Amino acid sequence: MDKSSALEYINQMFPTEASLSGVEPLMQKIHGEIRRVDATILSAVRQQSNSGTKAKEDLADATRAVEELSYKIREIKSKAEQSETMVQETCRDIKKLDFAKKNITTTITALHRLTMLVSAVEQLQVMASKRQYKEAAAQLEAVSQLCNHFEAYRDVPKITELRQKLYNIKQILKSHVFSDFSSLGTGKETEETNLLQHLSDCCLVVDALESSVREEVVNNFCSRELTSYEQIFEGAELARLDKTERRYAWIKRRIRTNEEIWKIFPASWHVPYRLCIQFCKKTRKQVESILVNMKEKPEVATLLQALQSTVEFEKELENKFGGDVATRDIGDDIEEIGTWENSSQNVSKIRKKYEKKFAAGQESGESGLLPLFQQETTGNKDLSVPGAGFNFRGIISSCFEPHLTPYIELEEKTLMEHLEKVVQEETWDIEYGSQNNVLHSSTQLFTDIKKSLKRCSVLSKNQTLFNLFKVFQRVLKAYATKLFLKLPKGGTGIVAAATGMDGQIKVSDRDERVICHIVNSSEYCHKTCGELAEKVSEIIDPHYVDVVDMSEVQDEFSAVITRSLVTLVLGIETKFDTEMAAMTRVPWGALDSVGDQSGYVNGINTILSGSIPVLGNLLTPVYFQFFLDKLASSLGPRFYANIFRCKQLSEAGAQQMLLDTQAMKTILLEIPSLARQTSTAASYSKFVSREMSRAEALLKVILSPIDSVADTYRALFPEGTPMEFQRILELKGLKKADQQSILDDFNKHGPGFTQASVSAAMPQPVPTPPALPLGITNPATAAGFIANSEDVLTRAAALGRGAATTGFKKFIALTEAAKDRKDGPLRRLFNA
Repeated sequence: MDKSSALEYINQMFPTEASLSGVEPLMQKIHGEIRRVDATILSAVRQQSNSGTKAKEDLADATRAVEELSYKIREIKSKAEQSETMVQETCRDIKKLDFAKKNITTTITALHRLTMLVSAVEQLQVMASKRQYKEAAAQLEAVSQLCNHFEAYRDVPKITELRQKLYNIKQILKSHVFSDFSSLGTGKETEETNLLQHLSDCCLVVDALESSVREEVVNNFCSRELTSYEQIFEGAELARLDKTERRYAWIKRRIRTNEEIWKIFPASWHVPYRLCIQFCKKTRKQVESILVNMKEKPEVATLLQALQSTVEFEKELENKFGGDVATRDIGDDIEEIGTWENSSQNVSKIRKKYEKKFAAGQESGESGLLPLFQQETTGNKDLSVPGAGFNFRGIISSCFEPHLTPYIELEEKTLMEHLEKVVQEETWDIEYGSQNNVLHSSTQLFTDIKKSLKRCSVLSKNQTLFNLFKVFQRVLKAYATKLFLKLPKGGTGIVAAATGMDGQIKVSDRDERVICHIVNSSEYCHKTCGELAEKVSEIIDPHYVDVVDMSEVQDEFSAVITRSLVTLVLGIETKFDTEMAAMTRVPWGALDSVGDQSGYVNGINTILSGSIPVLGNLLTPVYFQFFLDKLASSLGPRFYANIFRCKQLSEAGAQQMLLDTQAMKTILLEIPSLARQTSTAASYSKFVSREMSRAEALLKVILSPIDSVADTYRALFPEGTPMEFQRILELKGLKKADQQSILDDFNKHGPGFTQASVSAAMPQPVPTPPALPLGITNPATAAGFIANSEDVLTRAAALGRGAATTGFKKFIALTEAAKDRKDGPLRRLFNA
């Protein structure tokens, strides 16, 4: 028992005197248990003593057994060594006999083959002397196979002698073959009926000889065939650029005439193919010499005719013999440039185009008109096989590349003349119901460019095509300039110099339609320029892909779009001049009651109702929204400034003007519905409300009581100026003496002070209008200027200085994101 003593145990067993009667039975039980444990211990000790003795006996027995086993193993190993010695002695004589048999068999086989080789060489010698080519070809193959068995015996004198004799026989056969082939093409094949069969047998011998012999035979034959060609076309009569087509007629006629005769050559020799390669090399060298040595620039017609016939000839060779590069039909791709199609038609056409490309193996790429015949010396492929590493495309025509400047000049002249013609014939109008609202001159210009690109892509895909692409850039820039010059112009002066735009621009209804057509045409040109660059990048050699870029041209058209829309805004603004002047002539101080909206508001509504539906129908939503935003950003500040040009306002006059202001806001908010373009209504409504709220806030300040006018002005115009506040007091009709105390109190508290009670009751502050140009910050002072000058300055500030910047689409995206912001540089730029 843990943590217990014997005393505690006894007390637990006998807690009372009465329990002591059980002591004697317990003692007997304990003594019995002690005796049982003693007996168990004694038995265990005896058993352990017996186990130790038994273990020693078992260990001694095991030791004896291991010694006996070791002795038996040594005995078995000794007997095995004796057995191996006996086996080796038995097999020694058998190995000697086996080696002897093998050597005898090898010797007999070698002697037998040597006999066959000697006999075959002698027979081959006889066949070679008698020019029995068919039999010699078969015999030569047999001899070559027999010689392969004696490669290990090259140092044996007899073998060396036979190999030398075989070499001499091959030389004899080679000389006979060259001698017999020299008669081909001399006319003897028609006189000697068996000559062609004899030469056909010669080809069998050539195939049996080394491959270098076949190459030499084919090269000699091709050189001999082209000897007359060099003599004919190196003369003064035919060594001219205008006779280039006759060169290709000569080789095609030669191949066609000798087609039956050349059937003696095995098809694996590809003799016509090799002949055409050598012909192209010699022709390129001669044509290049003609181009370099010409004293005057060749006529473009002659140059193009020669190049066209050369390219067509190369295509014929490529179709006949195959090429390493898969050709592609780019005509359909070029025709897609600038097309107006719906989405389903585009998807269908794109799918068909890429299925055609996949079927044609477009993955191999387009290598252009590089002089690929140079690959013959750099590549490891066998050029004797058509299509194996050799391409006829550009093998001759590439030498024209440095001399195609007159062609590019002619293309540029033609495009410029066509541009002048289509611009002169342009009606600057589009039939009603047209889908794209694009000027005919735009589509016609790209039609001419596509034709020019087609012509050039057939002739060249290297430097010439890139030079033509630069011509396209110049032509499109010229067209952008002509579109810009067509925009209505106004007077010139300080404002025009400051803003980059004319101030007063009078536009008729037709002028507005023309401007919209110019915007749509510029957008069409912008988009099509990108498509044109993509197509040229697909066609042109990969070395020029990185420099094919139309971004500068697209920037030109973006600038035209920007200037067109700003001109449109200025034109609409100019129509408001009469109504704005009428607003200042209203006797606001003499009004004693509020009636319907004023006549100038109805006039502005009439102007917008006549122009907006037409503009909304002609302009795309993104450009129409930009036009509306700029119109609101211009008209709002102008209306605000025009209030200061009015004389004294009575309370009824201010209320009437506030009614007119709210009517103006309603008219501006209804503009999107007039144009049936509701997608821009949400953002535009916020923008108009923000712009027109300043005029409403100004009129609320004028209507406020004299004792709270300063607090109201500070609450609504935290950034207002004392000069502007003074002008408000003048509009309220206060005398100079009364104004001074109010101004002193206003200056004492500062223009930025606002009272919580007034601020809570008034609308939230709106951004301060931009400062007037030329250092004039006080509207009261500005009111003294001539009306037209003030209007021009106000509209110039509203339209901003960045009218001629590029990246128009990016600008629209940024202004869209900034319209709902109350601060930040883009917000201020948009409000400008």
